[in-house]
Amino acid sequence: MEDAEDLRTPSGLGVPTEALDWSFVRSSGPGGQNVDKRSTRVRLAVDLRLLTGPDAAVARVRAALGDTLRVTSQDTRSQWRNRRECLERAAQLIDAATVPTRRRRPTRRTRGSVERRLSSKRRVAEKKLSRRDIGW
Repeated sequence: MEDAEDLRTPSGLGVPTEALDWSFVRSSGPGGQNVDKRSTRVRLAVDLRLLTGPDAAVARVRAALGDTLRVTSQDTRSQWRNRRECLERAAQLIDAATVPTRRRRPTRRTRGSVERRLSSKRRVAEKKLSRRDIGW
């Protein structure tokens, strides 16, 4: 992995290298001495204000994810592989945000569902009425 390469998503959006902020921390979990000695956990912060591509797609991504996207990985014992996983996850999240979501068109309740709801309410009310002590 070269530091000079930009992140390209499968949908064609680009993230310049300047927008990637890497930090490395000691990982947790199993791994023996490797965990104690090496900083293999990777944190990636992507500045989405520098995202390049079609204006509509960039606007959808920024609306869905905000100005900064943060991704972490500590799955492997290798910092290099964790860096790769962070880049892949960031690309997947950015691509998932580019797909416009379809809004649900509100519909009316069916007559049957209304009747079932009302009859259920009536049954519950009658049950509670039968519990009352009328002799008061």
